[in-house]
Amino acid sequence: MKLLVCGGAGFIGSNFVRLRVRDHGDEVVVLDKLTYAGRLENLADVDHTFVHADIADAEKVREAMAGVDAVVNFAAETHVDRSIAEPDAFVTTHAVGTYVLLEAARERGVRYLQVSTDEVYGSIASGSFTEASPLQPSSPYSATKAGADLLVASYYETFGLETVICRGSNNYGPYQYPEKLIPLMVLNAFHGDKLPVYGDGMQVRNWLYVEDFGRGIGHVLAHGAPGEVYNVGGPDECPNIDVVKRIVALTGNDDTLIEYVTDRPGHDRRYSLGSEKVRALGCVAQVRFEEGLDATGKWYRVNTDWWESIRSGDYLEYYKRQYGTALGG
Repeated sequence: MKLLVCGGAGFIGSNFVRLRVRDHGDEVVVLDKLTYAGRLENLADVDHTFVHADIADAEKVREAMAGVDAVVNFAAETHVDRSIAEPDAFVTTHAVGTYVLLEAARERGVRYLQVSTDEVYGSIASGSFTEASPLQPSSPYSATKAGADLLVASYYETFGLETVICRGSNNYGPYQYPEKLIPLMVLNAFHGDKLPVYGDGMQVRNWLYVEDFGRGIGHVLAHGAPGEVYNVGGPDECPNIDVVKRIVALTGNDDTLIEYVTDRPGHDRRYSLGSEKVRALGCVAQVRFEEGLDATGKWYRVNTDWWESIRSGDYLEYYKRQYGTALGG
């Protein structure tokens, strides 16, 4: 296949591109704005064509979409904390950007896959969300992602555009920007910095190794029915505090590094996705959380060149604003 992968220089997007080129021999065009979390270094070992553009730029999007078989849209502002501080960028990227992509796909007659998140469902005390669960987003991030999903669905219903939506649970793995829980804690632990845990740390997440999500997206792209939504959940659930304690142990530290901080507003208590629908397509998550977390920690330990420039740049100011303390190390 020839794919246009929007947001392909980010964490999940770059892992997907690597998977498709390595395992399927796809020809991939990556379109990415290269904001703070989109990095060309993420694609240094992958054969691809790169287009530096915003998904809200209609002319660039139409040009990049010429001759492709399908569009996979990862492009997003991704961090809930940043959406609380600066929601305007989330509205622009998720609403306007998705609209521009859909219009170009409709003009070209191209299959369109929207990459979404379990956060559009909100929090669930017990059981797991299905694709039929109502959307109850809690943050500007999840609300704008839910809005994008509804816009995608409308293009199938109104215009007959061949669309599918793939919602993943909490991804982790190599190349994840260290504002997210696992890389943040791993890198802080490497440097002996405090590990800031929101509230009581008992927020439960359904952890999905990034390559498992990539495989799920590939199955949905190839076999998903037009107009449908598919959840891709991980095989294990774990409270955040347990994740942090595992990272402490993996890095040879002790629990004195853990520091409980004020919880963020609207923090969802538990996410859980039922994945029966995507399993029916032949896709099952392969990586258990303990195995994936160990592999992730080792990747960050080895690939210091990837993250050293991040920890010495604008990220330091972001971290100080977010947590009220400076990074050491």
